[in-house]
Amino acid sequence: MNDRYCVFGNPVGHSKSPAIHNTFAEQTGESLEYTAIEAPLEDFVGAWRAFVAEGGRGASVTVPFKEDAYRLCDSLSEQAQRAGAVNTLTLKADGSVEGHNTDGIGLVADLERQQVRLEGARILVLGAGGAVRGALETLLSRRPASLRLANRTAAKAEALARDFADLGPIQGGGYDAADERYDLVINGTSASLAGDLPPLPEDLFNEGAVAYDMMYGAEPTVFLAWSAERGASTSDGLGMLVEQAAAAFEHWRGVTPDTGPLHRKLRAELDAG
Repeated sequence: MNDRYCVFGNPVGHSKSPAIHNTFAEQTGESLEYTAIEAPLEDFVGAWRAFVAEGGRGASVTVPFKEDAYRLCDSLSEQAQRAGAVNTLTLKADGSVEGHNTDGIGLVADLERQQVRLEGARILVLGAGGAVRGALETLLSRRPASLRLANRTAAKAEALARDFADLGPIQGGGYDAADERYDLVINGTSASLAGDLPPLPEDLFNEGAVAYDMMYGAEPTVFLAWSAERGASTSDGLGMLVEQAAAAFEHWRGVTPDTGPLHRKLRAELDAG
């Protein structure tokens, strides 16, 4: 019988995780089955326990259960502790549950895959929610010259910056505090899903700058379209999705899949509609 893994979410029918992980399994010769499970909003823990009782070995966790998964764990990686959220659960041999957060690893891996310079860069991150919190430790580990958080609620960005201030040069504030030019601007808000754009200055980008949106779709997000009009190179979050999944797969199976073919396949599928 194959080892069982899944992604928990609500809703979860749209998730690309089963296709991604089953592709990784085929590529690496790992014997596993990966499915999607829609957990009840009020009983994530029950859904996890039922899955384990049926032979589950580990799970990906997406919205809205990442904080529930964090509270479920017996042990946490440093990234998960910092993020206060877990997107990867592993059932250990002794029955305990280990939690990881691979979102930041996925983001940075995708940026580095595209040869985006992080060391010594001036970075602006838009938003101060869970997606941003999960990325900050890994971003700061690449030793940027500065990292500024800009959020509609300035106090939230300021508090988040204080939480990570021991790791590097980070500051937080409102959108009006994004008053410099940046080498990399990352949109970690959900504004793209609604077709909205945060209030940003026209002269946001340094020459050769990159704009990255954690969201993705067949068409560029409004943030990426706006950034391209102002001279930035652009990238969406499809690669982040693949790379964070690869990091989870490595936690579970001890092998590192080749993400390149899957990047190309998923991008072609998106472009084809």
